[in-house]
Amino acid sequence: MKVVVLAGGTSTERDVSLSSGSKIYKALKKNGHQAVLLDVYLGYTGEDAESIFEKEEDWAKELGGIAEQNPDIEQIKAMRPDGDKNFFGPNVISVCQAADVVFMALHGENGENGKIQACFDLMGIKYTGTDYVSSAICMDKGLTKDIFSCYRIPTPFGTRLRKGQKQEMEVPFPCIVKACCGGSSVGVSIAWQEAEFEAALAEAFKYDDEVIIEQYIKGREFSVGVMDGKALPVIEIAPLVGFYDYKNKYQAGSAVETCPAEISEEKTKEMQGYAEKAFKALRLKNYARMDFMMSEKEEIYCLEANTLPGMTPTSLLPQEAAAIGIDFGQLCEKIMEAALR
Repeated sequence: MKVVVLAGGTSTERDVSLSSGSKIYKALKKNGHQAVLLDVYLGYTGEDAESIFEKEEDWAKELGGIAEQNPDIEQIKAMRPDGDKNFFGPNVISVCQAADVVFMALHGENGENGKIQACFDLMGIKYTGTDYVSSAICMDKGLTKDIFSCYRIPTPFGTRLRKGQKQEMEVPFPCIVKACCGGSSVGVSIAWQEAEFEAALAEAFKYDDEVIIEQYIKGREFSVGVMDGKALPVIEIAPLVGFYDYKNKYQAGSAVETCPAEISEEKTKEMQGYAEKAFKALRLKNYARMDFMMSEKEEIYCLEANTLPGMTPTSLLPQEAAAIGIDFGQLCEKIMEAALR
């Protein structure tokens, strides 16, 4: 098949997206597809865009790894002087229209927030992952938590706060402060006292005009992928230092990941059940990943949903699939097959 692996963009998760895209692209080439790796923001400026799928070119050869710090958005936007007039780079739409399917390797803003998915729906472009409605819902952590509460999916107690507004509900220390529409733990902090809380708010407001303040759950961290409504094995994430922040997520050796997680069968089924329930409640399609905390009393809390889970060398979903005998190449095929259905 002709496949566009769409990556890059202008979000704080650009490096992660390019890493996911590179790994997906290489797997699809190995599987025999006519695949190209395209930066959604920079596009393709070479000649003969119509014959791009026939080009014998390694589209991933110049990509670097993931830096310890998330990239500067303004520097990314400056790479294209006309970026304020059209988010899509040169020839992106025409190349995607010529493909059989677009494999979405985008993460964060203008990738997971539903805008690109809505555009593709209008243009009849098939793509992997969920649709624009569920993408938009899950990008807003506050709205996601509201839906969790409606469907009795346990989630940490918390409140939302907009920039310039007064906090209406107190959340006792320690608490978690995070950007409402961020990803990859960018703009996430733990506040143990008032001074740290104010610093955490300032950091989160760098990335969004609305933040989430929620109770800190002391315990173990887990994640559960869901494909076509069915939960994958539970994976546990144990950072060697601190919490599961941007660095610990993407720097190899920063965390110990155990799959299947070493928890009781009862707790495994309970967490998988909540993951499947969240998938349905949020109207998700194709595949997604839910993040959880389990307290020291073994109480389970669902934190959020990831509509385009990472596919990097350290990402969780591929590890969960591997635990039931699905290698990375097969995982990519299953995701594309679901999109084409």
